[in-house]
Amino acid sequence: MTIYQVILLFLLWVCLPNFSSTEMLFRRTSEPQTKVVRARTAGRDGKVLHRQKRGWMWNQFFLLEEYTGSDYQYVGKLHSDQDKGDGSLKYILSGDGAGTLFIIDEKTGDIHATRRIDREEKAFYTLRAQAINRRTLRPVEPESEFVIKIHDINDNEPTFPEEIYTASVPEMSVVGTSVVQVTATDADDPSYGNSARVIYSILQGQPYFSVEPETGIIRTALPNMNRENREQYQVVIQAKDMGGQMGGLSGTTTVNITLTDVNDNPPRFSQNTIHLRVPESSPVGTAIGSVKATDADTGKNAEIEYRIIDGDGTDMFDILTQKDTQEGILTVRKPLDYESRRLYTLKVEAENTHVDPRFYYLGPFKDTTIVKISVEDVDEPPVFSRSSYLFEVHEDIEVGTIIGTVMARDPDSASSPIRFTLDRHTDLDRIFNIHSGNGSIYTSKPLDREISQWHNLSVIAAEINNPKETTRVAVFVRILDVNDNAPQFAVFYDTFVCENARPGQLIQTISAVDKDDPVGGQKFFFSLAAVNPNFTVQDNEDNTARILTRKNGFSRHEISSYLLPVVISDNDYPIQSSTGTLTIRVCACDSQGNMQSCSAEALLLPAGLSTGALIAILLCIIILLVIVVLFAALKRQRKKEPLILSKEDIRDNIVSYNDEGGGEEDTQAFDIGTLRNPAVIEDKKLRRDIIPETLFIPRRTPSAPDNTDVRDFINERLKEHDIDPTAPPYDSLATYAYEGNDSVAESLSSLESGTTDGDQNYDYLREWGPRFNKLAEMYGGGESDKDS
Repeated sequence: MTIYQVILLFLLWVCLPNFSSTEMLFRRTSEPQTKVVRARTAGRDGKVLHRQKRGWMWNQFFLLEEYTGSDYQYVGKLHSDQDKGDGSLKYILSGDGAGTLFIIDEKTGDIHATRRIDREEKAFYTLRAQAINRRTLRPVEPESEFVIKIHDINDNEPTFPEEIYTASVPEMSVVGTSVVQVTATDADDPSYGNSARVIYSILQGQPYFSVEPETGIIRTALPNMNRENREQYQVVIQAKDMGGQMGGLSGTTTVNITLTDVNDNPPRFSQNTIHLRVPESSPVGTAIGSVKATDADTGKNAEIEYRIIDGDGTDMFDILTQKDTQEGILTVRKPLDYESRRLYTLKVEAENTHVDPRFYYLGPFKDTTIVKISVEDVDEPPVFSRSSYLFEVHEDIEVGTIIGTVMARDPDSASSPIRFTLDRHTDLDRIFNIHSGNGSIYTSKPLDREISQWHNLSVIAAEINNPKETTRVAVFVRILDVNDNAPQFAVFYDTFVCENARPGQLIQTISAVDKDDPVGGQKFFFSLAAVNPNFTVQDNEDNTARILTRKNGFSRHEISSYLLPVVISDNDYPIQSSTGTLTIRVCACDSQGNMQSCSAEALLLPAGLSTGALIAILLCIIILLVIVVLFAALKRQRKKEPLILSKEDIRDNIVSYNDEGGGEEDTQAFDIGTLRNPAVIEDKKLRRDIIPETLFIPRRTPSAPDNTDVRDFINERLKEHDIDPTAPPYDSLATYAYEGNDSVAESLSSLESGTTDGDQNYDYLREWGPRFNKLAEMYGGGESDKDS
């Protein structure tokens, strides 16, 4: 062996030291058998190694989906070099779908699909194959993995995610404007052939729209599509696979396209001239009519603003834009007068508020119209010459004096005469009056500024021909002051002089007031009405004065008080004056000049409480005595209250039950056995119809003999109750109503009946007259009832 052969064998031994077994060959029966080349080499232990070499090896099979044959679909064949064709080998298949979807012939290794396969459900299957010895069940070759890949066929049409699409595009868009993109999907394999290659086309919607074949983008195909002509379009798009070739599958969808509005239409008035009418009496702000321009656009593109741009009534009228109706409302700006002007002409403009610059070439986006407004004559109320009147008058004028005149006229062309009246609600005291013809206001009562300085009147003017047309005006009357009130003392002065007063001593400072209100202010002068030897007045010239003593010492035992007349006058014209009298008491004072007592009688009164306090104490004592006497009288006259109060109370405890007596069977109100056997009464029972005040120990009364008459029994009980201090002034036993023996018919009560109804005959009742017919029917008919 040469050195080259040794090197070659060494390299083979190093590179492939472990391939000592054969592998299975995967092939189809139509392919030739795999040829194997074996090579020998020596192992490390000196043994000869064998390696197999295949011409090719299958690791995947291909299978068409949607097989429609009646037999199982043949997939491929597994074959091992160890298979001698004697059936000693067994082929085993495992993995995805092994035994169910795919089966293998144990002897030949042929693989078949048992049913139709859909690639869209699963594109490939991974399986494992192995050849084992049938007798020993040992693998003759290692397990090999292979893939069965499903070949796609065009069995799915393209589908759109939405059946109906909704899109919009502005009107007047240029050609090629993108509207919307639609996309269809195909479930076929995009990597195999053209089964999943989709091409788009338009079936409906031409020539307005087009679609890009590859992307599905829908675009406009016509220029200047106008929404006002047509707003809605329906486009049908087709998606076809196989690249759009013949035989491809297709799907469709519908696209509803709406043209959205743009401002491409200016507003337009339907009339060149509009006529309106307005009464002259319309107040400011009154709406007199409306104008409206139409705009073919919608939304904000149709919003219009109205304005008055010209005319002879621009200062008399306003126009307001009403947003919800897009109308221009004309209103009165100033009061109108038919007699002054009867016709106004306005030029009104309507303009879009949102203009698109792209469509300026379609403009201008405004329009104008002429509005003629006719003022109508109405019967207007009178008009005063002023909005209010102010009259000033002195308070000393005579009754009947004219204080002022109001003037009013009829603004209508007829010029009806005016009648004036005074609203008496503003002159309740009827101090003023007015002349109905000329509007002169005069006084009907004297005026007094000190009572009321202002009078607010209301004058009514009405047309004589149409009294319903009235107007009011305010008249303010100011009463001017006249010096007609004399000044008086400002307050009541309680003046005293001390017995030990010295000459010139100040005993009082006085001041005055005046109801008048002169322009220059108040100025008062004080003086004595006559010369007084005891006192004098000194004017302070500030509307006050001082009262001074003129002699030394006063005696209250001689004169207890002095009267000092003081004259008070003002400085207005005419001068008014009055005399006020001061009462000056002589009082005993201490060394500091503080008053201690003033009157001679005070010397005789003991020290202690004053007369008023004594009178108050005496009154309180008298009131307390009266209260005690009344309380005692009421306590004596207190009566026992019955437990049962009723309007029909006849001192009978049975009546209080408000039902009829039950005769012998009624044992609730009283014990009827008492009358039948008085001896059964042992204890005195308490009354149930009054409130007991004091619980007395009941006295035992001797039992009456059995033959005691009921009358004697009742009399005995009456005597017993008469001497009982706890018994009421009435006797409940009066309900027994004992009749006595003087009745012609004798007693009808069942209390004395010793026999039953069946033992008595009541036929004699019919002989007593018509009053007893009812009793005769009740008792006489009983026998017939029983017999029947």
